[in-house]
Amino acid sequence: MVLMSLTKAEGETLLEVAQQSIEYGLDFGKSLLVEPRDYVEALRPIRATFVTLEIQKNLRGCIGTLEAKTPLVSDVAYHAYAAAFSDPRFPGLRRDEFPRLEIHISILGKPEPMFFESEADLIRQLRPGVDGLILSDGPYRGTFLPSVWESLTEPAEFFSHLKRKAGLSPNHWSKTLQVERYMVESISMNNEQ
Repeated sequence: MVLMSLTKAEGETLLEVAQQSIEYGLDFGKSLLVEPRDYVEALRPIRATFVTLEIQKNLRGCIGTLEAKTPLVSDVAYHAYAAAFSDPRFPGLRRDEFPRLEIHISILGKPEPMFFESEADLIRQLRPGVDGLILSDGPYRGTFLPSVWESLTEPAEFFSHLKRKAGLSPNHWSKTLQVERYMVESISMNNEQ
């Protein structure tokens, strides 16, 4: 699971793009369109990202994708806007909230399938604080980023909540259940700094 390892300046550029896209959304009601050729090579590979927004450590929006389809800088611009204005759990971001936003960008590594004999075997293999998980079983699918370990620190609890997020019962188990794990490179900014 190879991660990108961006420089501090490259990470800061991504955070600026996320912030600009949210501000553009406040002004014009749509995502900032970026031209990947205008950015350094490290910000142009096709990558999957999630952008998480918080205000005073409380979730304010989180949108992303598990499948890499667009250049990194474009993906961040789109998901920053979507996290601010399209997360169905929250109303669109208000202008007075913008200065208090904390922006967290997660750049996903390639998901790798996990192999296990039972739920107990799977839970033993989990690496708290490291693994993001994708759970799939038929039409049910859900993911937790590694940052979710901060609030769900026990592997069994983490997995139980992930099943619930995917639309399954917390004690669901079947032979068709599939789990993939991934790591992320995280970049964060607090606007109040």
